[in-house]
Amino acid sequence: MSHIERLADMRRNYTRDGLHESQVPQHPFLLFKQWFDDAVETEQPPVEPNAMMLATVDTLGQPHCRVLLLKGADEAGFTFFTNYQSNKGEQLAFNAQAAMTFFWPTLERQVRIEGKIEKVSAQESDDYFQVRPLGSRLGAWASPQSRPLKNREELEALLEDVQLRFADTAPSCPPHWGGYRLKPRLIEFWQGRPSRLHDRICYQLQNDTWQLQRLAP
Repeated sequence: MSHIERLADMRRNYTRDGLHESQVPQHPFLLFKQWFDDAVETEQPPVEPNAMMLATVDTLGQPHCRVLLLKGADEAGFTFFTNYQSNKGEQLAFNAQAAMTFFWPTLERQVRIEGKIEKVSAQESDDYFQVRPLGSRLGAWASPQSRPLKNREELEALLEDVQLRFADTAPSCPPHWGGYRLKPRLIEFWQGRPSRLHDRICYQLQNDTWQLQRLAP
């Protein structure tokens, strides 16, 4: 019997300590920072602590979800970078609402974040672009992200053209590439507990003040 045929029997009993309202800070970013630091110290490769699922919605109301890497976080929001002309870029241009989820399996934790998306400044995008590896910077110019390709060779030919273009100069930040910041209005912290009686502590922004409540698992 294959693993796919045994899905109904696959389960894990979570055993970590609980999450209690009396032990969490008033601002959710402080708890996110603590949990992220824990994840960096605890999660082992191939898990990337800053990996997240980003969900967007297209013009037909169809949700789309993919894995990205978080590249900035503070009380103002959560920042990632991508091609503005990609599918996700077009979806965010149509509907600037999105959700992201982090999952740290060793710690038996996940964080869900919902809110409004805005572009970061051109300067912030350029500052980050310049610290990326050269190959990633060239790739941002070469790849028509989300567009059909005939084959792998077509992509490699596009990269060769870009390498020639920037043979004698450092690649600048493309005008079609940059950052987005998700400004949260909801952040939920999920801590796995035995018998699926998980702890869920949810922060919601109301009148510029974070309100906290426990949710049933």
